[in-house]
Amino acid sequence: MPQLPDDLDAVAVRTWCSLALEALGRERAEIDAINVYPIADGDTGTNLYLTVESAAAAVEAVFAAHETGATAPATADAVRAMAHGALIGARGNSGTILAQLLRGMAGVLADGGDAAHLRLALTSAADAARQAVAHPVEGTVLTVAAEAAQAARGEDPDLRTVVTAAYDGARAALARTPEQLAVLGRAGVVDAGGRGLVAVLGALVETVTGQAPVRGPRTASGNAAKTPVTVDGGSVVGLPVGGTPVEGVTEGGLAASAPVEGPLDCPEDGSAGPAFEVIYLLEARDEQVARLRTRLDALGDSLVVVGGDGLWHVHVHVDDAGAAVEAGVEAGRPYRIRITHFATESGHDVRVQAEPAQRAVVVVVPGDGLAGLCTEAGATTVIARPGEPPASGELVDAIRRAHAREVVLLPNDAALRHTAAAAAEQARTEGVRVALVPTRAAVQGIAALAVHEPDRGFDEDVVAMTAAAGATRYAELAVAERQSWTMAGICQAGDILGLIDGDVAVIGSDVPHTARTVLDRMLAAGGELVTLVLGEDVPDALADALEEHVREGHLAVDTVVYRGGHQRAPLLIGVE
Repeated sequence: MPQLPDDLDAVAVRTWCSLALEALGRERAEIDAINVYPIADGDTGTNLYLTVESAAAAVEAVFAAHETGATAPATADAVRAMAHGALIGARGNSGTILAQLLRGMAGVLADGGDAAHLRLALTSAADAARQAVAHPVEGTVLTVAAEAAQAARGEDPDLRTVVTAAYDGARAALARTPEQLAVLGRAGVVDAGGRGLVAVLGALVETVTGQAPVRGPRTASGNAAKTPVTVDGGSVVGLPVGGTPVEGVTEGGLAASAPVEGPLDCPEDGSAGPAFEVIYLLEARDEQVARLRTRLDALGDSLVVVGGDGLWHVHVHVDDAGAAVEAGVEAGRPYRIRITHFATESGHDVRVQAEPAQRAVVVVVPGDGLAGLCTEAGATTVIARPGEPPASGELVDAIRRAHAREVVLLPNDAALRHTAAAAAEQARTEGVRVALVPTRAAVQGIAALAVHEPDRGFDEDVVAMTAAAGATRYAELAVAERQSWTMAGICQAGDILGLIDGDVAVIGSDVPHTARTVLDRMLAAGGELVTLVLGEDVPDALADALEEHVREGHLAVDTVVYRGGHQRAPLLIGVE
């Protein structure tokens, strides 16, 4: 049996993230089924799972960077990675609030993981989440977080006592949510986001005690008549629209009894609610975000803005999605923009679902420029920011957004092979036929997309795209961060490295000279087309110079140039 932690060190944080992801994976469908507030779109469990998946992946990346060392990462590095991963991967209203809760905890746990620090962390988390919501509502995850922090207060120095008290407090608060929020009472369910937080805290209990908290039997939940919705040790009862009162008694003896009147998914004021959910990451200064909050609050509701230190996650429900994005542009630089349309149908808010297309392509790209190019070609894109590789949940989400019976997935990064395979397998369980073309670089993805023909047979199309990708040699330029041994010799910090097919082949002192050398080496083996993808800060003059260099040395070779936008490498090169 592994040794139980006396405080929340990096290893404990890693374990917590892993167990939380497992717990949300088990309970995702049930949490989705009781999602009636603020909009009954049935995705709270999924959003929380994807948010924690991103947090867990960020923590794993920190441990991977320490694989060659004798010691584990510092606790501060692990908790900050957890918070950052949750921030960049947050989904929906619930995921955004959870990201802020984790950020609030990380700010305290970075200084220590003992019982006293955990008490402060829970309080900091609850306060930070409440401040991030424009109009806090009781009976939601905010209430559950606050009650968890309150229950953990005291002087007991034992970490296990504090964690267990917080979990018990959260569970009791969750059971009371139908009494505090009318829409939950009418539906006969507890708050979905609060239930997700209870699952996350339950994983923390298991981390520090070695035992999962005792839970009652799990049942499928939703709005079916007299279907119990379990709340760990007890339950409240789900009711159908127009149903009669049915009493459900929780473990603590609390009862929820209410008839259901009218649509379950209407806001508290009875209105139909905004038409769009808008989410994006935003690079901006604090004072700009303060103005952004005011503007977005006037545009819609369910406003949550979380983050800090120049990076923010924005979530809002509005009728004018364009205005919400424009507000972000005025405040800073928004990216990873996601807009979901809700349509009012028979009084219920539902996601618009058209007939699925026969085939689609999902492609991971390293910058905004290539995202635009691939979108114009008809692909669904996922942007991989520097240091922020997409998690499998993000790829699954993109496959769903593509809304097709058949999907070709282009990961465009060797490091994403396993992540993409996991996403493909998940999508297959949902009835989508997915083919993974193992592209290792963006230029290979461009080559594959160029030969994509949706009208031919699926297998034939996949073979053609795979062949085009395989026939494309790839290279990129990078800046050395430290002195290191490479295949081309010893490099120094600041050197320009030319990597061909993933290995360092050239060490240079400047980008133009290194790029010419890399091109010459690649074209020595032949080629008909050179693809150049320029980073955000690379001048057009470099592309002109490289085009001229190719013409002078290789008369039969054509060159195409794309702007990649904000990407990790200053220059990507493909030769096919």
